[in-house]
Amino acid sequence: MTTAKTKQKILQTFLNLLAEHSYEHVSLPLIAESAKVKLSDMRGAYGSKLELVAAFAQLIDTKVLDERDEDMGDQPPRDRLFDILMSRIDALAEHKDAVRSLHMAARRDPALALDFNRLEARSQKWMLIAAGIEVSGLKGGVVAQGLAIAFSRVVDTWLNETDEGMPRTMAKLDKELDSGSSFMKRLNGIESVAKGVRSFLRKASKGRRRRSRHSADNFERDSDFGGEEPAGA
Repeated sequence: MTTAKTKQKILQTFLNLLAEHSYEHVSLPLIAESAKVKLSDMRGAYGSKLELVAAFAQLIDTKVLDERDEDMGDQPPRDRLFDILMSRIDALAEHKDAVRSLHMAARRDPALALDFNRLEARSQKWMLIAAGIEVSGLKGGVVAQGLAIAFSRVVDTWLNETDEGMPRTMAKLDKELDSGSSFMKRLNGIESVAKGVRSFLRKASKGRRRRSRHSADNFERDSDFGGEEPAGA
């Protein structure tokens, strides 16, 4: 069984290689050779490069969750989310060249972009939870997906920013969160309409069942089986 230390070594090697090569040219044998581990250990640790990307996303998630500012609890949800997502950018900073390589690969390969998007949406669910914004069910999935797309745009800006103060990145995040707030209002409106429609349909269905039972009772009273015998019987 591959040890945690070996898995960490393999993941770090993968990120180092991404900083120097394109995603397509970083093969599993190259990772194993560079990390000085056997292919069997490589297989035991990660079955694919996508699993390595998932492990990287989880690494960043863990760092953000561990370092979140508990004093932000009394701040508005939007401010808490802004703080969490900027913390995510800070956590990614150490691996900026690797992140750049992953983003370029996603642009070249739509199927790969979908795989990366799925991983990012899962991470963004945890970012929402870290910000104290818990949404569940279909709505939760929609919100996490929207946030994943928005954060990807923010990362694009961050990758091209040279100012350490990151004014352009923060401005982009502000803009995306403003758009997200408008989207949430529309989503809440749609959700309210949907609830009203579901309530109407339930009431209508109950009404139909009551009318159906009433008709059946009348039929039984008027039929040979439930009413008076026919004349002349």
